[in-house]
Amino acid sequence: MNREILIHLFEHNAWANQQIVDGCLALSDAQLDAKPASATMGTIRETLLHIAFAQQRYLSYLTEPDAARRATVAHVDWATVGPSLAASSQRLVALLQQERSRATIETVDQHRVEPRVIWLQAINHATEHREQIKSMMSALGIEPPAIDGWDFGFVTGALRPVPSE
Repeated sequence: MNREILIHLFEHNAWANQQIVDGCLALSDAQLDAKPASATMGTIRETLLHIAFAQQRYLSYLTEPDAARRATVAHVDWATVGPSLAASSQRLVALLQQERSRATIETVDQHRVEPRVIWLQAINHATEHREQIKSMMSALGIEPPAIDGWDFGFVTGALRPVPSE
């Protein structure tokens, strides 16, 4: 049951990332690069690229030896942001299904880390930045995509109306 829940969390993460990518692809360059008025890490474009790069990095922490990590995290640019997020999302879900992540990650910023910290950070990081992107879209007068757990439940059929009697 616990593994299944974790898999569903990462399936939601993949779906929510795709919804954000799709919403951002409809924006103009001016909208993507507008400086936000709120306390976010950067523009919509910069934030989405940051999510994609970070997700690749988390995947490399879980799958690669320390020495090989730098070579496995590819450069992400605007043309590859969607495919990059989709590929790393699929690999994270597959990794959970196979139970093949490493027992301890030797060094992440000079720390030994248990994989559960990386898994938690991957979900938390993407969620926070997707919400920042949604906030920036709203500030530009753009309706952001609906990506919360309820929305995912409806899309996947895990949340449905009770039939009337």
